[in-house]
Amino acid sequence: MKKNLGTLRRDARKIFSQALWAADPKNIISTQVFLRSQFLCVGSKRYPLSRYQRIFVAGCGKASAAMAYSLEKILGSRITAGLVNVKYGHTQKLKRIRLQEAGHPLPDPQGLQGAQEMVRMLSNLTEHDLVIFLISGGGSALLPFPSPGITLQEKQKVTDLLLGCGATIQEINTIRKHLSLLKGGGLARRVYPATLISLILSDVIGDPLDAIASGPTVPDPTTFGDCARILDRYGLWEKIPLAVARHIREGLKGNKEETLKAGAPAFARVNNLIVGNNFLAMKAAQKKAKALGYRPFLLSSIIEGETREVAKVHAAIAKEVLRTRNPVAPPACILSGGETTVTLKGQGKGGRNQEFALAVALEIAGWRGIAILSAGTDGTDGPTDAAGAFADGETVQRAKALGLDPWGSLEENDSYPFFQALGDLLITGPTGTNVMDLRILLVEKPQDHKAKR
Repeated sequence: MKKNLGTLRRDARKIFSQALWAADPKNIISTQVFLRSQFLCVGSKRYPLSRYQRIFVAGCGKASAAMAYSLEKILGSRITAGLVNVKYGHTQKLKRIRLQEAGHPLPDPQGLQGAQEMVRMLSNLTEHDLVIFLISGGGSALLPFPSPGITLQEKQKVTDLLLGCGATIQEINTIRKHLSLLKGGGLARRVYPATLISLILSDVIGDPLDAIASGPTVPDPTTFGDCARILDRYGLWEKIPLAVARHIREGLKGNKEETLKAGAPAFARVNNLIVGNNFLAMKAAQKKAKALGYRPFLLSSIIEGETREVAKVHAAIAKEVLRTRNPVAPPACILSGGETTVTLKGQGKGGRNQEFALAVALEIAGWRGIAILSAGTDGTDGPTDAAGAFADGETVQRAKALGLDPWGSLEENDSYPFFQALGDLLITGPTGTNVMDLRILLVEKPQDHKAKR
């Protein structure tokens, strides 16, 4: 059945909504964490509740409030105390676990206060205590606990520089881990000898445990030497605060304690379990697309790189589908996930998903039968209230009719006002999950089977 652009957009929204449902902690945690008799079952492991005198819940991340909600449903009054740092607005109604709202992507004093209270709550633990730590995307910024001699403001400056230079999330977290007392296994060190269960909702490509929220409960393979190479790569030595540069140089000399490495005694009582990721969301999107009449094709859940270049590749795939019916014939749904990066050159407002949609719009201008939705599964794209944006082959024409400059908006990194003027932003509000981005590319063969530029 022939679909018009309005239908394509509505279908893209339905597919995205199904992906969010599949990655919602309220729907997935209970399948992997549950009570059976007098045991707490976590993945393939069983913990006899009679062994523990106290159960504490802590955590950090945009989706950690929803994770805490699920855990309260499972453990109820068995929870002794709990505290979780979440991004402003990403909250839930909880009974036994307290939420501390804090800043993201830049850490703020509220995040530091929450981290300090968390450390106090988890002090003086014994082997008869159980700690369940909830980790989701955004956890690095939401668990600030600077190393001695470094202020929160200095960490904010470093984070801002790394976000603006095009560094990958792995590179950003490598630096963060070496400026923190809790990241890079630091939390595992502090709660030992208690038993530690870490439930992780992955927002990092490939699900490397040490990179998600900067790995507070796992061994860290990175070193001060890696930090130095990152600063060299992006020319940041002269831009970062002097205290931070001094700290890293002292670490290179062996005068600062390294992050916790594999084999440390603290990890003997730790169980890290990934409860959800981008691929899980993509599989749900695939199923929904098929139900709506599309031929789905999962491109990859681990796509990274410069946003504009990735956008060109996706646009080329859409054109190939129209021209040759490869890699799948229309009506087609090409799905991809991961997290791209934007090297900021302008002073505009937007996020990587909105920039992706704008870059695709320029590549497919005049091509009929193509629609794209690119959005962050957490509901926020960069420093905006939008999750992402829609675009199609008519976006550029419509924009010019309104007096907008698509190329200028792209060069100025000003995609938010562009799509706002067109009414093409996707605004969901906080979704309760965070498994990176999802790009939904729908291709419907035009009736005259001739795509035009």
